[in-house]
Order: sequence, then structure tokens, then C-alpha cells
Amino acid sequence: MSALFQEAAQSIDLAAIRTAKQNGMPVVGLTCSFAPVEIFYAAGIVPVRLRGIHTESLAIGDAYYGPFVCTFPKALLQQAGSGFYDFLDGAVITSGCDGMRRLDECWRKMGSDIEGTLPRWFTLFDVPHKPDGVALSWYESRIRKLMAAIEERFHVTITIEALEKAIRDQNMIREKIWELGVLRSQDPVFITGTEAFEALIARTVLPSDVYLDALTSLVDEVKNRTEPVSLGKKRLFVTGSICDDVDLFRQIEEKGAVVVGESVCYGMRNSCDTVREDQDPVTALAEHYLSGSICPRMFGYYPMRRDAILDMVKTAKADGVIMQNIRFCDLHGSENGLLEKDLEKEGIPALRIEKEYGTLTEKGRLRMRFDAFLEQLKSGDT
Repeated sequence: MSALFQEAAQSIDLAAIRTAKQNGMPVVGLTCSFAPVEIFYAAGIVPVRLRGIHTESLAIGDAYYGPFVCTFPKALLQQAGSGFYDFLDGAVITSGCDGMRRLDECWRKMGSDIEGTLPRWFTLFDVPHKPDGVALSWYESRIRKLMAAIEERFHVTITIEALEKAIRDQNMIREKIWELGVLRSQDPVFITGTEAFEALIARTVLPSDVYLDALTSLVDEVKNRTEPVSLGKKRLFVTGSICDDVDLFRQIEEKGAVVVGESVCYGMRNSCDTVREDQDPVTALAEHYLSGSICPRMFGYYPMRRDAILDMVKTAKADGVIMQNIRFCDLHGSENGLLEKDLEKEGIPALRIEKEYGTLTEKGRLRMRFDAFLEQLKSGDT
């Protein structure tokens, strides 16, 4: 199953997705984890998270964005303009931050300039910056509006029964992901952070039935492994900006460490708990996706996020934390500064790095930083 996850971590245009399309299932791209995948599965649609992997140039992205913008939305626009998303039947842009909100405008403009680069169905899904009160009611109304738009565009009906089944299916996946997290927190560890991260990224692009079967097989296999991967290695935790960069994890582990947990979008962050199955499914989805406040876009909830990260770091028995953020990511860049001080108060060593998105990262500089951090951790043992 590792081969399937490796492929999924390196591409979003997969055989499993092509097969789904051949079987009559449309494919819709999503830019953010705040868009509930359950409503798409309930409509018979495969949702895939858009990624800018393999981006080597930002010639198109730079033409529509200014210079002081995170390279993640630029990379998405570059891929769209280069034809890598031509298999999509639609795309949903979510206002995760200002850069991602502007992706809606920039992609529409590019679509008018470069024929064929704008999906036939293209919409903005707005999300409030607070998780309760009026904001929660408004968010639920946005979900219902998105469902209505899906029904109209794809000529389907999203039934309560289909929503309830989709919720149950995703809850089973979340529970299996937790099981993987428990295995990673053990000492010794029998799965590398790189392999585990590939499996987590794969969740965002593989159809849910294919993914659950593959993840179950991986968890069962790890339980039966007899060769630990962590003996004599420092245990590290990674947090910060949106990250689907398997090479970042591989770089860390090539230096003699093992990544035992992470709190990044595409990782464990979005599997904090299950969706309630004993209430109206749309209300349950709204409460689940909004109430966690796990992203720094949610205003005023840093203490909650800090406590959650500290709990994950301690549960994983991590020796240190690597905080990464994409250059010009104001949200994570600012929050990492706060978190660095709070980790220091807890006596937890931390390394704070700033980089570009994915393949645009200058890797030589990071290798030196990782080397120095691990030397610091080792010297603390003497």
C-alpha cells in the first residue's frame, strides 16, 4: 500500500480518480479543509484537494499576484494555467486567507486570458473567522447554499441518507487515522514520519473507499512490523503553514531523526474528532468543521491552538519541534513567533524556519538548519 500512497503524495491526477470519472463520478477540486468533503461524496462527486506540487516556475502565478504573496496560491494558479487541472469538473475556492481568497479573482481573470483553464463550475465558498454564535449559523447557511449549487450544477439530489452515510464513512477514516497516530506515538516507532505523511496526504486525493481499504492495510502492517525505525534517533514534531512537502519530512529524517507527529494542513490537524451522527447532518458538519479553531485564520483562539499543539507534542514524546511557514504567510509566521516562546517556557526545544512552498524551497539551507538543530538536541543530552 505504500506505493499507492507514494503515488498519491506526488500527484493529484491519479488512476483511481480517472477510474471514478469513467464510472460517471465528477471530480471537484477544493483548496481548503473547511469545505466539508461529505457533501460531495453524498452527491456522488469525488473531492480532491488542489496542490501545487512539481511547480518549478511561477511565471503565470506572478503575472496575476503581487510579489509579497505566499507561494502556495501562486503555485495553484501556475498549475491551473499550465493545464494540470484539466481533469476537474469543478473547483471550490475557500477564503482561508487573503491570498487564497484572491485566488478566486486571479483564476477567473486567468480563465478569461488563457482559454480552457477555468473549470466549467467554479465557485467561492466563504468561511467566517469565528467558530460560534452567529458565525456558526452563517457557516451552516453557506454549506446549505453550496449543496444547492452542487445539486443544480450536477443534476443530483443530496439526501439526508446519503449525507449520513458519507459522515459515517469519513468518521471511519478519522478513527483509522487516529490509530495510525497512536502507533507513531509509541516508543519505539515502527513507521517513519515520511511514510505516515504520505498516507495522510493520500487522504486528500484518493476516493474514500479506496483510501480506507489502503489505510487499514497499512495500519495492520505497521502493527506487525518488528524492525523499529526510531532507535537512537531524536523524535521531532512538525507544525506551521500548509504543507504537502514529503521531501521536507524526508530531509529531516535523513539527518537521523524521526517525525512522530505533525500539525499541518494535509496532516493530522484535520482529524481531531469525529462528526456527530445523532443530529441533523448539515448542523453536525458545520459544528465539526468550524468548532475546532485549528487554523490561525480563526480569530482569537491562539491559546486553544497552543494547548492542542503542546498536548500533541507531549503525547508523541517529541524531543523537539520544527515550526515552518511559507514566506509571506502572515498567519503562521506570526503565530509561530508566539508558539516559539511558549514552547521555550515548557522546556521544549524548537526550530523556526521560513521557506517557499514545496519544490520552490531552497533545500541546502534547510539541511544546514536541521543539522544544527539536531546537534543542539544531542548536546542537551550530555
